[in-house]
Amino acid sequence: MSDRFIFTKYRTDCYHCKQIADQTIKAVPYQAQVACDNCGATRIYVPRVQDVAKSGSYTKIGCYDLWELVETAQCRHCHVTGPHALTIGCRHFTIRCNNCGFTHFYKSDIEYIAKDELKN
Repeated sequence: MSDRFIFTKYRTDCYHCKQIADQTIKAVPYQAQVACDNCGATRIYVPRVQDVAKSGSYTKIGCYDLWELVETAQCRHCHVTGPHALTIGCRHFTIRCNNCGFTHFYKSDIEYIAKDELKN
């Protein structure tokens, strides 16, 4: 099985630069991250729990708008390729298989602002 689990973009206003920009969302078993394509602001999430649970059971209200997305991926539990619900907040990132309910819960670990030296 590939380490590439979820890779998508979501266009919204960045929490750091406040511009409407693509937010690149990547999730693999050992890490998830959201990065602004405009300013490079990145939130890194580390895994905390994997379980079969009801939808939303690990997602807490955060300091930014909660993103609720659906992406197609292969489940690491039931191995079915199908829709997965992504719920992303400022401190939590949850991926839940719509087929079997297996849930990956990531907790925010670090935030940083990447500065592209080539643009300056």
